[in-house]
Amino acid sequence: MKQAGSILVVDDNPDILIAARLLLKQHYQSVKTTDNPFDIEGIVNEQQQADQPIDVILLDMNFTQDSISGQEGFYWLKKIAAQDPTIVVLLMTAYSDIQLAVDAIKAGAADFIAKPWQNDQLLASVAAAFSHAKDKRQVGQLKRQTQGLNDALNSNKFAFLGQSDAMLKVFDTIERAAQTDANILITGESGTGKELTAHAIHQQSLRHSGPFISVDMGAMSASLMESELFGHKKGAFTDAKEDRVGRFELAGGGSLFLDELGNLPLEQQVKLLAALQNRQITPIGGSKTIDVDIRLISATNDNLHEAVGEGRFRQDLLYRINTVEIALPPLRERHQDIPLLVDYYLNHFGQKYKRELSVSNSSMQALSSYQWPGNVRELAHAIERAVILSTGTELDIGSVISTPATTGSAAPQQGEQYDTFNLEELEHRAIRAALTHFQGNVSHAAKALGLTRGAMYRRLEKYGL
Repeated sequence: MKQAGSILVVDDNPDILIAARLLLKQHYQSVKTTDNPFDIEGIVNEQQQADQPIDVILLDMNFTQDSISGQEGFYWLKKIAAQDPTIVVLLMTAYSDIQLAVDAIKAGAADFIAKPWQNDQLLASVAAAFSHAKDKRQVGQLKRQTQGLNDALNSNKFAFLGQSDAMLKVFDTIERAAQTDANILITGESGTGKELTAHAIHQQSLRHSGPFISVDMGAMSASLMESELFGHKKGAFTDAKEDRVGRFELAGGGSLFLDELGNLPLEQQVKLLAALQNRQITPIGGSKTIDVDIRLISATNDNLHEAVGEGRFRQDLLYRINTVEIALPPLRERHQDIPLLVDYYLNHFGQKYKRELSVSNSSMQALSSYQWPGNVRELAHAIERAVILSTGTELDIGSVISTPATTGSAAPQQGEQYDTFNLEELEHRAIRAALTHFQGNVSHAAKALGLTRGAMYRRLEKYGL
């Protein structure tokens, strides 16, 4: 049974064209031939219009009489790549040597075939080329789908807001760093807006038209991490039932965002460092390296400098990922931004749930004085819940936060000041209250606090809950 797909053979020797056509026609549905490389562009265009695109081109390296340098082959190889980068090219020549073969592979050829060929070897090379062509087309399709999804998601993203001095400094750093390809590390507590920062960097960068691929390292098991990042080949391990394209490859030409990077095990840190240094990856079970062109943006709520000292994070990897470091301030350190954020989320969720609500001065004061251990994420969830639960025309914040202004409790006595405003104590109480409210459901409590499950479990262990 013939395999679907189209192959084009380009050689100025008519005997070669006849031999190749007779051999390949037994195995593939469409085999085109030409003795003139100037025909390549037209044939490729015709096949695309007929919805039978060329998958593989078997290309001679020498067309001028007495020429043996192979430079013509390299020229047409570049022309083909510029016209359609998904076409896989196999270079052929009767004047082969090791250096020429190496140069051909470096120039982008999938394989190098010496003439006269052995039929079995030629068929094996062509079969591998068709498999590679299929992978390249799938990657292209996934990139288009991912970009479409990113565009849809970005259109609904929450605004990245702030007017405090601390946030204006962040915005300035983003604007200056985004125009470069420097690796960026975003630090800050959970809920401070690290993913929004990464999106802002990508949208202001020269790669804004490329994909933005996000990976939550905290939600990924160590055993699957390498497969997610670098991909795998069918049969590489028990559950590898088909080829998988890794996030590095999907992010080609765009930005790769690694969230919760502090959770990356040391073994995977070594592999990530190698990929960043070499700009190449090798899928699990694969033997061929893949060049990658990404801009790396990482984020963590961990102190990676302390992690280096404790042996949990590689120092050389830290140097590699934080060419520019952007530290996001917690919401408690930019109280002047809270009214701006409250107004934004009240309008956003008011439209979503078709409610028209106002905020009293006392409620805004209470919201502004609250410590927000879950930062902006907690504030957004609090406003959403308040919009849903409020029964009148005024936002009822008593159902979502517990503050002196909403509970009527007396102000703390002088001897109680330290415990009342101690950040760890506030966080401890907030976590206990959330667990009680959601009857021990960690997932719901984490979401309400604006924390990831991983961050929630670390705090449960920290406070012995």
